[in-house]
Amino acid sequence: MPMCLGADAPALWYTLPEAERASRALLSSDQCVIDNEHFFVRGRILLPIVESDDSFIWLAWVSLSAKNFKRMSELWDTDGREAEHPYFGWLQSALPYAESTLSLKTAVHTMPLGERPEIEIKSEEHQLATEQIRGISMARVQEIVERALHG
Repeated sequence: MPMCLGADAPALWYTLPEAERASRALLSSDQCVIDNEHFFVRGRILLPIVESDDSFIWLAWVSLSAKNFKRMSELWDTDGREAEHPYFGWLQSALPYAESTLSLKTAVHTMPLGERPEIEIKSEEHQLATEQIRGISMARVQEIVERALHG
């Protein structure tokens, strides 16, 4: 069973007409810029598995301000970058939850070199935030995977 799932691009990228994507967007595995005014980074939302040392991971996209995106990019290959304060962002991945996950408030924590940022959900009333704080069962992991892969 997969323990890591996610989108290859932020939600906004999927709304662009296919013919315009190459001219309007720069997309890599970790960063995306659309129309030189929307800035995104890909990070990990860790959902700890109860009674286990493992976590289920959502690979998700977060929008950042131009200033914070520039700062994160400047430090991308810098040792010690994890000492940065978290960046504020908005979740920009539509994850399969009953309530929309788009535009949930987040804190993006820079991690050591070679690791994607960790995304902390700040919208505490959302199920995703609750699962991040309290953890989930293996049965819930299976439910998430089935819903994500099979709708």
